[in-house]
Amino acid sequence: MTKKIALVTGGMGGIGTAICKTLAETGHTVVTTYSKSGREQAWLADMNGLGFTDIHCYQCDVADFAACQSMVARIVKDLGPVSILVNNAGITRDASFKKQTKDDWDAVIRTNLDSVFNMTKPVLDGMLEAGFGRIINISSINGQKGQFGQTNYSAAKAGMHGFTMALAQEVAKKGVTVNTISPGYIATEMVMAVPEDVRNKIIAQIPVGRLGKPEEIAALVGFLSSEHAGFITGSNIAMNGGQHMM
Repeated sequence: MTKKIALVTGGMGGIGTAICKTLAETGHTVVTTYSKSGREQAWLADMNGLGFTDIHCYQCDVADFAACQSMVARIVKDLGPVSILVNNAGITRDASFKKQTKDDWDAVIRTNLDSVFNMTKPVLDGMLEAGFGRIINISSINGQKGQFGQTNYSAAKAGMHGFTMALAQEVAKKGVTVNTISPGYIATEMVMAVPEDVRNKIIAQIPVGRLGKPEEIAALVGFLSSEHAGFITGSNIAMNGGQHMM
């Protein structure tokens, strides 16, 4: 496999960290973003301690288009053109629609959906020129089925796949694929912090009888990033243990 530059937004969370590890294990130079200073050095030290030495961190607000353009320009100058983009950054601001504020709506749409445009725009031309690119958008089961209290989050995550399907048609002949992964409930720190009785109710709704693993999502990202996945584009691959089937 030819070594490539892989850019993962929100790569310091549970799923993001697993994705960074998998892409590094497959021989790529990995770059991840962080929005606020504080944990990037410790995270990077942990990665280096595990033997992942070709991982880099760049500060960027993915909701800010100009900041994304500037960061990508720095990455290209420092490391080379980006061949793999994983749009993984996301936040929640949950509330019933009656109680949801405009700020709650705007924050989630900007971080979860606008960021997909903001990050894809500055890397796409380089992919088209190279004749190879992989864009992978991490959506959610709740973008497929909806979820009480998440009109903002579900709208943003559903919008990600609309973006995927449209862009996939535009760039398919140039060797660039665009796909969506929609995870169900994954055993990240955030989910494991949920009270056990609530967590057990969630698991009871999952036919395979367990939460997903971050490494399972990462393994699929690794495959979709590879040259073997060149015939898959415009797809939304559900990884939810059978909780929602379409």
